[in-house]
Amino acid sequence: MPVAESGHDVFQAIADPTRRSLLKLLADKEMSIASITDCYPISRTAVNKHLQVLSDAQLVSSQKVGRETRYRLQPEPLAELQEWLAFFEEYWSNKLLALKDFVEADSDDN
Repeated sequence: MPVAESGHDVFQAIADPTRRSLLKLLADKEMSIASITDCYPISRTAVNKHLQVLSDAQLVSSQKVGRETRYRLQPEPLAELQEWLAFFEEYWSNKLLALKDFVEADSDDN
């Protein structure tokens, strides 16, 4: 699997439920760290650490606007997850089709 330049990969970045929640929060809008922190029962420092992991994996970008830093979702690296999951979707589809064929063949024999 490709790893972002900093050494964090997309899978590691989304392993934490708070980070997955942050991605959903940032999906529709750019937000300041203060606005993001208001949505979570954790400290601003903790939110900032989560955002840093997401940034290292290139899942969020940030920019300074005046005195605040604003974050936005960068969904492109999620394509790696989609490709990985697609393999297993096909794998399970094939297994379920084989099971269906087996069950139907067994019922035809009875």
